[in-house]
Amino acid sequence: MHSLDLRTRRRNPKMNALFLYLKKRPKLKQWVFITIVFLAASSFLWVATSLLQNSHYTSNLGLSAQSSLSDSTPYHNFKLFSADFKDMIQTFKIYVYPTNSSDFAQIFDPHPNPFDPKLGNCFSEHMFKLSLLQSSLITSNPEEAHLYFLPFSVNLLRNDPRVHSEEAISDFVAHYTDGISQEFPFWNASMGLDHFYACCHSVCREAMSKHNVLRNNAIQLTCLSSYFQRFYIAHKDVSMPQVWPRPPQLTLNPPKSRDKLVFFAGRVQNSNVRQQLVDLWGNDTRMDIYSENPGYPYEEGFKRSKYCLHVKGYEVNTARVSDAIHYGCVPVIMSNYYELPFANVLNWTTFSVIINHNEPASLKKTLLSITKKSYLKMYRNLLAVRRHFIWHKTPKGYDSFHMTAYQLWLKRGSQRPSF
Repeated sequence: MHSLDLRTRRRNPKMNALFLYLKKRPKLKQWVFITIVFLAASSFLWVATSLLQNSHYTSNLGLSAQSSLSDSTPYHNFKLFSADFKDMIQTFKIYVYPTNSSDFAQIFDPHPNPFDPKLGNCFSEHMFKLSLLQSSLITSNPEEAHLYFLPFSVNLLRNDPRVHSEEAISDFVAHYTDGISQEFPFWNASMGLDHFYACCHSVCREAMSKHNVLRNNAIQLTCLSSYFQRFYIAHKDVSMPQVWPRPPQLTLNPPKSRDKLVFFAGRVQNSNVRQQLVDLWGNDTRMDIYSENPGYPYEEGFKRSKYCLHVKGYEVNTARVSDAIHYGCVPVIMSNYYELPFANVLNWTTFSVIINHNEPASLKKTLLSITKKSYLKMYRNLLAVRRHFIWHKTPKGYDSFHMTAYQLWLKRGSQRPSF
């Protein structure tokens, strides 16, 4: 009894009064107990249902726990990214402006054959549009959209004889944007800050030159993500991976089957850095470095080498980064001022080697200084991030489309001006 009295005295005075009150009214005490049990059970069922629905929703996209990447080494913070990513999938909405011009419908519609090798370096531009229109992010209600997509294709404008020149393309884009601002209220509501377009050709810079608001405010989704070049604004624009349409590689050469240290093949006419590499290392038997096509299929160089060079040409970007990742060859990036795709999610230093492009003489020493253990870790991390550099007609999982959409999602809201 003494110990019971102590426990009673230790109670909060208000709780003690409630306890004594219920003790004198057993039926009321029973009702309160049943109510608490009911509320607890309801809360449990609500949480369980939500988890099941979320699991079903994400598993349809290939985001089940089993397919999620448990090794977060290639990421800055995979747990945080994964949570954000699922939120994006469930809430993000994009409105695509309709095509009203029958004469130029092909400029706005998805490319009928985006896997045509002739598209080459503009493959990502066309696949983004196709994937977007097949995705769950599309909304037909512009009022609920977070961002608005301007679906013109600069690449297709370049191949249209009516608007082939850079000046004609810039006139076309300016006229189209003015038409959007007059027909819809959303452009003027934000001065274009929540609008975006996709482009992977260098002509894109000039294409926006005659519409200052479009150039300065709208989000540029581009493969040409260079800090050094004009018209790319890092805090506003989004870097998209430049991918060449390659056949799927389900089986990769393991490290022990890669007998060459380095592979590179490409034009040197537009790059002093490439010319220096050829001059320095072109005759090194441990390296396959060519100023033209090698004497074997191009993809074989990626398959049989440990490291594959991405060296700036006229632009900072080429498809060699994604080619290297595609074939399981650790990229060596020699391209200063290049904002690498998804750099706020991926820790590029864990699956690639970055060398100042002004120091080509250090290439061999740098690569030979990498231990076998470190190389194998980079190789494993490379395998983990390959899925981010693959496009699908119908997007799924953490593929190139969804990773790019995630970058756009991060821009939502912050792009809207405050009045």
